[in-house]
Amino acid sequence: MANTAAGADAPLKTKPEKAWRGGLRLDLTTALCIAVLAVFVVAAVFANILAPHGFMQIDLHARKAPPIFFGGTLKHILGTDELGRDILSRMFYGLRTSLLIALGASAISLALGTVLGLLAAFWRGFADMLIRVAVDFQASMPFLIIALAVLAFFGDNLWLFMTLLGLYGWERYARLVRTMAGLELERGYVAALRRNGAATGRIAFLHVLPNILSVVLVNLTVVLPEILLQESALSFLGLGIQPPLVSLGSMVGAGRDYVMTEWWIAILPGIVIFVLSLSISLIGDYLRDALDPTLR
Repeated sequence: MANTAAGADAPLKTKPEKAWRGGLRLDLTTALCIAVLAVFVVAAVFANILAPHGFMQIDLHARKAPPIFFGGTLKHILGTDELGRDILSRMFYGLRTSLLIALGASAISLALGTVLGLLAAFWRGFADMLIRVAVDFQASMPFLIIALAVLAFFGDNLWLFMTLLGLYGWERYARLVRTMAGLELERGYVAALRRNGAATGRIAFLHVLPNILSVVLVNLTVVLPEILLQESALSFLGLGIQPPLVSLGSMVGAGRDYVMTEWWIAILPGIVIFVLSLSISLIGDYLRDALDPTLR
């Protein structure tokens, strides 16, 4: 009886719940997007090895050759453009250029917005007001029109183009970091660090920033595809990447006059832009759900 009573008083054992291990289970769609993104990155990094031809190599005897699945040959699997240049080879190199510009511009945007957001959160008053005015100004201006004006005035330069695109979306980082850092400032560890004599810069960059970095990285997956599309749009209009360099956007722009006849010149790089942007966006959605503390 004693054993029975003791058993009755003991807590009821139930099936152990599966512990949250830092994120959601990887679903098929996200895994496919990661695989596609990995393939694109490998293709961009090793473009000079994987490309069957030079991206500027001209074959006038094979001008406007269709892809192999539309009557083409193995020599040009995805066909050629109006000058006989291999579409597949140009897509390899164009992907490298587009990703380089998108990643470089995203890094500039992230760094600028994060630093300004931390400054606004830690140094209130005039600095905060000035940064908020800059954020509102940036958010209210049509970026594409400004970019067109700057590129038309200063001319075409790869580093100028990347820096200009780096000014896109920084205000989102600034707003997000300012809000999240403001919430962190109300937590006890910040007060403890200040009582121990920690400098403001040390608190901001070594303690507060790591705690909000996951949210910043999720925002990166939102801004990165947009910068990629901005680069494609400007290159399509002829104010972005100029020959002899090639990007996916410039390929689409070069093939716009042949859409009704040799559609593959513009459509195939356009499909790569779409798939790349979609993959990054879906990975960002997964990261947002996986890093959301309310789901733990």
